[in-house]
Amino acid sequence: MHKLKAITPLGAKNPRVDTVGAITITEVVDQALASVAARQGQEKALRQALQKHHDLTLPAVGASSRAGDLSAFWLGPEQWMLSAPYDSHELLAAELKLTVGTSASVVEQTDGWCCFDVSGATVCDMLERLCAVPVRTMDKGAVVRSIIEHSGAYVWCLRPGERFALMSPRSSAASLHHGLQTAATSIA
Repeated sequence: MHKLKAITPLGAKNPRVDTVGAITITEVVDQALASVAARQGQEKALRQALQKHHDLTLPAVGASSRAGDLSAFWLGPEQWMLSAPYDSHELLAAELKLTVGTSASVVEQTDGWCCFDVSGATVCDMLERLCAVPVRTMDKGAVVRSIIEHSGAYVWCLRPGERFALMSPRSSAASLHHGLQTAATSIA
């Protein structure tokens, strides 16, 4: 019998937290993720289902929304990433599939992505070294896709000028983390 143990995207038992100067880089592993894509002609039905069952309004381009412990951000035309605490929504994709029925395709994404929470007084200086995103002018909830360390990543503003979440494919976790540490060190 196999005795499998979960590991973080950086390959450890526990999430990594690094403090470099005024910057804190935290590996986030407590969120369940699911992508939701409206099927052809079903965007209105999808929006209605999520509003009815979760009180969640799907966000517009470059934005995010929140209802209770469920968050969503725009991925592309008629596509969103939804997240919720893993402890209470381990089966988020299955829950959403029951909610949206045939109006959307729902795909489990939890182990396909890595997320780093970056915060601190000089976080904008750090992010400006990594990506071409106007982090200093982003409003709370704004989300921009960019290239960081040769990979596509989402930059999500959690607290303007102070705290951001960066999400990229799990396979690029080490590269993204290295880039974050290097940029933080360059301004420390």
